[in-house]
Amino acid sequence: MTLLDHLRGEMAERAAKALIRRRRTLDTPCGPHAVVDGREMLTFCSNDYLGLAAHPALAAALKEGVARWGGGAGAAHLVSGHYAVHERLEARLAEFTGCERTLFFSTGYMVNMGVAAALVGRGDAIFADRLNHASLVDGALLSRAEHHRYPHADTAALARLLAASTARRKLIVTDGVFSMDGDIAPLAELLALAEAHDAWLLVDDAHGFGVLGPQGRGALAAAGLAHWRLLMVGTLGKAAGLSGAFVAGQGEVIEWLMQTMRTYLFTTGAPPALAHALLTAIDLIEHGDALRARLTAHRQQLHDTLTLHRWQLMPSPTPIQPVKIGDNAAALAAANALWDAGLWVPAIRPPTVPPGTARLRISLSAAHTADDIARLTESLHRIEAQP
Repeated sequence: MTLLDHLRGEMAERAAKALIRRRRTLDTPCGPHAVVDGREMLTFCSNDYLGLAAHPALAAALKEGVARWGGGAGAAHLVSGHYAVHERLEARLAEFTGCERTLFFSTGYMVNMGVAAALVGRGDAIFADRLNHASLVDGALLSRAEHHRYPHADTAALARLLAASTARRKLIVTDGVFSMDGDIAPLAELLALAEAHDAWLLVDDAHGFGVLGPQGRGALAAAGLAHWRLLMVGTLGKAAGLSGAFVAGQGEVIEWLMQTMRTYLFTTGAPPALAHALLTAIDLIEHGDALRARLTAHRQQLHDTLTLHRWQLMPSPTPIQPVKIGDNAAALAAANALWDAGLWVPAIRPPTVPPGTARLRISLSAAHTADDIARLTESLHRIEAQP
């Protein structure tokens, strides 16, 4: 058999397990009502939690940024690709998160791929929640440190692993909000364990930033936590409505990351026009209490009106509202039935979630209406009742 034959066989196996994914094409800006593959659809699959992705103020800020700063950055930040507007954005993010300093990146994946290797390596140990995002898993593997995975949110199991470790340096890694379950990590307990065992704590708050805490400052702000050993990763392509990411923490720690993170050192800086627009996005988040209140109302409406018998609406205090179905094919069939009814709700299957926990991942946005939520609920009731 040739390499291509092997590839074809593996693709056939994926198809037999209902694991083939399909890319769809939007013809309209990001929003709850979109034209997708030529069809008008009501969408519940975007991470645009505050409905800012198509906000006129962000479009205007991007246009203004391009007029002021042009297109690309031209080089890595530490060569000649760091502009005054990048500096202003990092200062604004530090002020907003309550941290001493931040470092701006093109994507959250780049941050999570690089932080672990800058803090720990061979002879050290990483302790990671089993449901962490793939970028955190990949970053842990690239660090070459021992990689210990504890059961989801099980701080007792983590405590035992930490106590048994003889590693020189330790790093605890967790999502702030888990992207496929919508639950929040036990952050206070994790920080207490980090202090007790002299470990770093890295929190990827991609799905909490902009949504949780006072003025949307994130899951750590909601828990009232701050410490020099604590690092926060925030994503700017979800609630912030644009693109990019940052890591925030104590000043000396961020300086160390800037000097040593390969994913920062060896990549071209993000366009300065993007940084210009992100300054507006942070302002919109900070003054977005009404948008967060709409999210809360949508979530409450869903829980008050959705009554399932074979499926399970998983508990989540966030805009991520998963409906667990279990079987891959059944989850895919439910997503297809919703699609046929004009609703776009993705089916999430392994390896994104553990085997046997395939689900519909409902993502709510402040841009949805109460009528949108009612239409979703009615459709789910009808489809679940079908044999």
